[in-house]
Amino acid sequence: MVSSPSRSLRWQRSSNLFARKRDIFLAVFTFAWFLGWDQFWQRRSTVLRTRRARWLVHTLLDLGPTFIKIGQFLSTRIDLLPLEYVEALTELQDKVPQFAPSQAIAIVETELGKPLYTLYRDFDSQPLAAASLGQVHRARLHTGEEVVVKVQRPGLAKLIELDYRAIGGLLKLLYRVLPRRRAQELEAVYQEFFAILFREIDYLQEGKNADRFRQNFANYPRIVVPRIYWQYCSNKVLTMTYIPGIKVDNRAALEACGLNPKQINQLGICCYLKQLLQDGFFHADPHPGNLAVTEAGDLIFYDYGMMAEVMALDKDQMIKTFFAVMKKDTEQVILTLTTMGLIEPVADMTPVKRVMQMILEEFTEKPLDVRAFEQIKHDVYAIFEQQPFRLPSKMTYILKSLTTLDGIARILDPEYNLTAAAQPFIKSLATGNRGKVLGTLARQAREFIQYKFNQPTGTELALRRLEERLERGELLLRVRSQESERVLQRLQLGVKCLVYACLVGFTFLSGAILLTTSYIGMAIAAYGLCGVSSLFLLQGLTHLLVREKLDRLVEK
Repeated sequence: MVSSPSRSLRWQRSSNLFARKRDIFLAVFTFAWFLGWDQFWQRRSTVLRTRRARWLVHTLLDLGPTFIKIGQFLSTRIDLLPLEYVEALTELQDKVPQFAPSQAIAIVETELGKPLYTLYRDFDSQPLAAASLGQVHRARLHTGEEVVVKVQRPGLAKLIELDYRAIGGLLKLLYRVLPRRRAQELEAVYQEFFAILFREIDYLQEGKNADRFRQNFANYPRIVVPRIYWQYCSNKVLTMTYIPGIKVDNRAALEACGLNPKQINQLGICCYLKQLLQDGFFHADPHPGNLAVTEAGDLIFYDYGMMAEVMALDKDQMIKTFFAVMKKDTEQVILTLTTMGLIEPVADMTPVKRVMQMILEEFTEKPLDVRAFEQIKHDVYAIFEQQPFRLPSKMTYILKSLTTLDGIARILDPEYNLTAAAQPFIKSLATGNRGKVLGTLARQAREFIQYKFNQPTGTELALRRLEERLERGELLLRVRSQESERVLQRLQLGVKCLVYACLVGFTFLSGAILLTTSYIGMAIAAYGLCGVSSLFLLQGLTHLLVREKLDRLVEK
């Protein structure tokens, strides 16, 4: 679905770095003001949240492709955002404004070096769909094949370069109020995001990604990948097979075609396990606009611009990891994630182990439930407060993909069980004549059966966990870190803000008094000091507001 803008959008009018920084800052500041105003007056109605969410969607569309990408990611985070925001941001998946068909035709002819109808027998000037980075037109080749032609938005590379510099400049201001470790993590995510975005606007690279993805699933007929027609491709134009389908999150349409949403869920989960664990090459942007289902129940992947790589595992490693999850073997799971480069080793891995242990205990043998995160939120927050640990920036995109798929899976089957859905993938590891794999599978299965027989009772487990927590001092940490220490941190920030406010008032009054005398130079100096103090006051208030919002989020 596409929409036509009735006016020129802000990103189309930003021609220089200063203008782009101004537009981004104003948007961020306005949204922060709205949230602060609503928080101050305790305005939390559904109607107001819906209005704010629609304003945010409109602003992201106005700011252009980079921010539409960010909005598409946020639209899947039902664990972070209120429902009103998730529903509004979902519009960014398939309601992005189109650009003029004449511009699309001009780009095709310029990039491919021939008149349009020399290249294609038919070409639909109205786009089939518009995305954040381009739009798609249906066409037919002279040899009769039905294709779609993906055309990049005009001026996109220049705009993304401007956004890279503008956001980078604004982040440097934010780094001053963040702890050093958090600033380093944010910088890594920022660099990784734009590195992938710059690769995504190279359509030749996208075509290569599609060919590689199709080769990985050559023996999987239920995974459908469009064929690339290389003679009709360039850096800004991509021609591929036209494959229509039902949007993957349209449960009603799937059921109307006689398809079982639970089977679609299972197919998608097993497909992603293969991508992440076996191929080491995965689709990093699986929002519902990029996934569809054929009438036969096969899964179609569109848009191969945002792909990422991780270290693949061999089959016996995957079997060991699967059974480690079943046995809640924290050490083995962390070892595998570290081997894949998804956890960065630190001197003290205790916080990582504690978080992983909570995840394995809570979410491996029952349907995923967002409400269950509430039960461990205090513990995770306390762990990060005590000793934050770093995740490599690439892990952000794996989490993005998995949380997006999790959102789709909830729509198709609210009671889905990740372990049960992964069974076909695990069984596939044992196919073939590889004795080593079968031996590993048999050995791990035997150890798992022994683990189940020797598994302690619920009372024994509770006593063991209580003993471990007493040894680590976690019960004391729970009282002090979650209650007293957070209050003390806010008080400390409040005192700093009070000191800066007093300094601002004192220097302002001093300057005003000195202006009435002959000490004009001293008055200017006083006003200069007042300005500097105001900046520190604003920084302190911002830090205090962020701290209060984080603490309230934890206390809910």
